[in-house]
Amino acid sequence: MSDICDFITGQLFIDTDDERIRQGIERLLIEEKGYSKFDIEVDREFEIVLGEEINRSKVDLVVSVEEKIFMVIKCARGSLVSREREVLSCARILDIYQIPFTVVTNGEDAEVLDTISGEVIGNGLEAIPSKSQILEILKGMEFKRLPEKRIEMEKRIYLAFESIKCPSECDY
Repeated sequence: MSDICDFITGQLFIDTDDERIRQGIERLLIEEKGYSKFDIEVDREFEIVLGEEINRSKVDLVVSVEEKIFMVIKCARGSLVSREREVLSCARILDIYQIPFTVVTNGEDAEVLDTISGEVIGNGLEAIPSKSQILEILKGMEFKRLPEKRIEMEKRIYLAFESIKCPSECDY
C-alpha cells in the first residue's frame, strides 16, 4: 500500500479511493470556495459516550469560521443517500450545538443538508457553501442544541452506522 500526503495537514494517509476523494474536496474548499487551511480540521476525532460506554470515531472534514463549526463533510465513494443519516447524526452530536450544514460527497457529486431539518438544500459540488456565503449566513444564525433525549437517540443512530461499516472504511 502506498501513502498520500494530505493537502491541508501534510500528514500521510493510506492511499484509498475515499482518501483521494477527501483530497479533492480539501482542494475545492481552499482553491475554489475561499477557505484557508486553518478553517478546516481533517479527520476530527470525537467521543460518543452512551451510558458507561465510550466510543471513539472520526469525521472526514470539519469546517469552522469565526470559531464556530458550521459544516461537517463526509467524503466517500458510492451513493450519497446511503450516507446521509449517518453524517446528519454526527453533525447533531459533534458539538454542544447542531452543526448547521451537513455535506455528503463522492467527489463528483454532493448533497448539502440542513442539519436541523435533515432536508437536502443543495445538490452538486457547486452547492457546497463558500466562505463568503457562510460569513453572510452566520450573521443571523442561531446555533441550536438538541434536546437531551434526542441527543441519546442520535448517538445510537450514529453508532449503529459505525458498527456496520466494512473493514476498508475503518482505519483505526
